[in-house]
Amino acid sequence: MPIAQKIESSLAGSSWIRKMFEEGEKLRKIYGADKVYDFTLGNPDVEPPEEFHRELQRIAANPIPGMHRYMSNAGYEETRQAIAEVLAEESGRPVTAGHIVMTVGAGGGLNVVLKTLLNPDEEVIVTTPYFVEYGFYVSNHGGKIKEVPTAAGFQLDLTALSDAIGPQTRAIIINSPNNPSGVVYPAETLAGLGRLLEEKEKELGTNVYVISDEPYAKIVYDGITVPNMFKYIKNSFIVTSHSKDLALPGERIGYIAINPDITDSELIFNGLVFSNRTLGFVNAPALMQRLITSLQRVRISIDDYRAKRDFLYELLTGLGFEVTKPMGAFYFFPRCPIEDDVEFVNRAQKYNLLLVPGSGFGLPGYFRISYCMNMQIIRNSVPAFTELAKEFNILPAGV
Repeated sequence: MPIAQKIESSLAGSSWIRKMFEEGEKLRKIYGADKVYDFTLGNPDVEPPEEFHRELQRIAANPIPGMHRYMSNAGYEETRQAIAEVLAEESGRPVTAGHIVMTVGAGGGLNVVLKTLLNPDEEVIVTTPYFVEYGFYVSNHGGKIKEVPTAAGFQLDLTALSDAIGPQTRAIIINSPNNPSGVVYPAETLAGLGRLLEEKEKELGTNVYVISDEPYAKIVYDGITVPNMFKYIKNSFIVTSHSKDLALPGERIGYIAINPDITDSELIFNGLVFSNRTLGFVNAPALMQRLITSLQRVRISIDDYRAKRDFLYELLTGLGFEVTKPMGAFYFFPRCPIEDDVEFVNRAQKYNLLLVPGSGFGLPGYFRISYCMNMQIIRNSVPAFTELAKEFNILPAGV
């Protein structure tokens, strides 16, 4: 066997997102890119804000001696301090540079946290639907993923979480705004989770950590804000990147923030730094660290995303699809009109519509739409969605 059994097995069940994108490549060659409506990848079509370009030009014109050398594996002190200042304001907690580790994107950050925390066969709880890579990240470090259903509207079900937490539970991954549903968890839910975990930790005599995956935290609509996890849960981490809020997915720049109140914070920080190095990341990209230092209060405009969300929401609901309106991120997660979500997305391809089945997010019976694409493609897709709704007889009377 040329590759490890574990990797071969993982390849067989790997991301539906990539599978559907590859189908799109085939269709684009046949019909042309303008006649294929690819809603698969969460790859922002917007450009970084002007402040980013100005800072890039400034640094390029005034290079700092040694700026491309190694630094502390945790990252540049000034970058970590800039991040800490904003988090301290948002959380009301005394976050410092000593609570921040710069990482190779949020994916790198999640792997660093999991490597630091997990013992063999310990469990990490995820709530369905969830980003499928979580399962592979947990497996990377010898853990086991445990799926817990959500309540109505994809909100956290604290009763289900309470029932799921046991002696082997090491961590819970929270993703808000959520990929794929776009749901934001309110402060009262996080406060309830915090109280639940305090009770469980006393009962079990162990720590249960919350890892808050927040790459979409600054892409929210309708006056909604994402509550800061540190206000509500003591043993918590925030893991995020600038892939979405600064439209820099290819630059792989992110960070881990440790709640200042966490038990054994210095030991955990040292563990994160060690894991960052030994996983082979070594440190986050030096140039990107310098670039984002002054951009912690900057984000892309979300006006275009809001317009796309509103257009698609009116379209989908008008055609009879059952869908929860996203509060953030750039995804819809409608219910399929048939039970078999894989069959549904396969039949959607007849209309050159590329969607991702909910099975790829741990929740069959739904499908994901990513709308971080050109608005004209979205508008062009209206007849295709209409024909799809007709095929499954869900069009409301009079449409």
